[in-house]
Amino acid sequence: MEETGRGVRLGVDVGTVRVGVAVSDPDGILATPLMTIARGRAKPAEAGSDLDELVRLVREHSVVEVIVGLPVTLAGQDGPAATAARGYAEALAIRIDPVPVRMTDERMTTVVASRRLAERGVRGRRQRAVVDQAAAVEILQCWLESRSIRGRRGGGERAD
Repeated sequence: MEETGRGVRLGVDVGTVRVGVAVSDPDGILATPLMTIARGRAKPAEAGSDLDELVRLVREHSVVEVIVGLPVTLAGQDGPAATAARGYAEALAIRIDPVPVRMTDERMTTVVASRRLAERGVRGRRQRAVVDQAAAVEILQCWLESRSIRGRRGGGERAD
């Protein structure tokens, strides 16, 4: 995997109804919620879908890399959700080429995000409105932290 260096990353939590989006700072330290996009009825390859909004966000934020959550099963296997996420990531990659799209294990991110929101007193409709963003934050923050750890193990310095 080629290192993309310094720059803004977009984290994406793909759901059947909504897509949660988070963004990192250019130094890759902190992920923050950006928005929730309603999934369109159009197929991912068609114009007018939620992918158009992601393409716009990639351009608007000068994104250097997109991280899409891969919802594998607890046993680490691909199920229907993982297959759908892979297809979504591939469709996005075609639209934003040459910006790379990477997938990362997102087991339990929605559960963790829901729990954290509930701890802050965000429940019910208010939680449903932002849980996808919070899950995208979890996906991106975990990826950023694992990248930082890999960089420290590889000789003490990050490649970016």
